[in-house]
Amino acid sequence: MIARDSYIQKIIPFIDKPFVKVITGIRRCGKSTIMHLLATHLRANNIADEQIISINFESFMNAHLLDAQQLYSHISHMRARDKKAYIFLDKIQEVTNWEKCVNSLMVDFDVDIYITGSNSHLLSSELSTFLAGRYIEIPVFTLSFNEYLQFTSTPASLDKHKNNEAFITFLRMGGFPAIHCARYDSEAVYKIVYDIYSSIILRDTIQRYNIRDIELLERVVKYAFDNIGNTFSGKNVADFFKSQQRKVDINTIYNYLHALEGAFIVYKVPRYDIKGKEILKTQEKFYVSDVSLLHATMGFKDRNISGFLENIVFLELKRRGYSVCVGKFDSKEIDFIGEKQGEKIYIQVTYKLENKETVDREFSTLLAIKDQYPKYVISMDEFWTESVNGVKHLYISDFLLQKEL
Repeated sequence: MIARDSYIQKIIPFIDKPFVKVITGIRRCGKSTIMHLLATHLRANNIADEQIISINFESFMNAHLLDAQQLYSHISHMRARDKKAYIFLDKIQEVTNWEKCVNSLMVDFDVDIYITGSNSHLLSSELSTFLAGRYIEIPVFTLSFNEYLQFTSTPASLDKHKNNEAFITFLRMGGFPAIHCARYDSEAVYKIVYDIYSSIILRDTIQRYNIRDIELLERVVKYAFDNIGNTFSGKNVADFFKSQQRKVDINTIYNYLHALEGAFIVYKVPRYDIKGKEILKTQEKFYVSDVSLLHATMGFKDRNISGFLENIVFLELKRRGYSVCVGKFDSKEIDFIGEKQGEKIYIQVTYKLENKETVDREFSTLLAIKDQYPKYVISMDEFWTESVNGVKHLYISDFLLQKEL
């Protein structure tokens, strides 16, 4: 098991604090592994095995615990009476009325609770009702480029060309941990990822939201995947279907996009008007939780490489704790504005800076913003290293491996 230290370090400050630690993310992104790593950390810090209660609700062995009352009774009997219990509940969404059980455990016993779930709406709605102000959420993502290098025993090199070669493989394979625990060719990788995707669609969207028109859902997914990096809205999708002689209610489109967000298949990124200092209500962008989902379902398409690069940069910003918007500055667009603890970062992403027009377009938008926050143009030009009036240019692998942005 390879340590994912960035997540462990985020959780450690909350150990023994009166908050439920909620670990969220798409299926197979590594949430269960992080639970195991946390338990190992506790044991290394003198917590006895008898204090640790770990339950995975996808195991048939625990099928009798899928009711809140049964689960409460089981934990009540298992816990050591004179010591704090550390409770790890994996795939908590499988338990009926789980939130009532967690709330009662917090009220009745000396416990420290950690839960995982793979549906953001399930967790946020139930938790906000029963545990308002008493939980913290730790989002988990598929592997970053840096983590990918660790998984494949390819340490970041001082030789930039080697890092760049590794990035191209990462771009094609994506970051689901399971595909990097052994050697697979691209065909096997996409088969594994497609099976993960199918499981998510079935269990976290169709079953969770009682979706009946599965063919329409698949069409919405395909449209979203084919427009990664492009601004669009539910109306755009409805108009597209109308052009194909299929009438679709716009509310249905929004409901399906909402379900896909809930399952962490896609992330919606709003637009922010820099001059007007307001979030705009139309023409948002969508990005996927891992680029391998695009390749496994749509095939690897070179023409979409700019969108793939944007997607990878977006996920890196999210991993590092930034809230992310698409920027609007007059008639120009900034790919990403990241904000964290009052600090900002501006980013333009492009495939190649291959001519003067492209250079002018990518740099001029950032140069027009007169504040002092960091500004980057990120591309796959290995040897184009110039910065322009404080706007830095970086090859994408260099950007992803920076310790601080």
